[in-house]
Amino acid sequence: QVQLVESGGGLVQAGDSLKLSCAASGRTISNYAMGWFRQAPGKEREFAAAINPSGTSTRYADSVKGRFTISRDNAKNTVYLQMSSLKPEDTAVYYCAAKSGTNYLFRESARYDFWGQGTQVTVSS
Repeated sequence: QVQLVESGGGLVQAGDSLKLSCAASGRTISNYAMGWFRQAPGKEREFAAAINPSGTSTRYADSVKGRFTISRDNAKNTVYLQMSSLKPEDTAVYYCAAKSGTNYLFRESARYDFWGQGTQVTVSS
């Protein structure tokens, strides 16, 4: 129903900033909670950030709190993840996800209905 495509990943130095985009198509995401997850080499997928449908509430993993900002532009059907003060441990494939019909910001990946293909973020020392 909803197709999600992440972009904006790349190779950066520690301390740099990077902004990821998640473009949705197929239908509006204005009623979807949206999340960002990441999967580092050799590790399981983990929650990074989530935002409610209206963009008035956010939730972050402790590991990214204060450094990452999730936002959305429903008119553009797009969700963003602004990453600052990047660390080598932020290196991962970053995935965008959508959860229909709720204002609750779930941390569990199984709660989300649709997923993008991921974009690689690599942070060097």
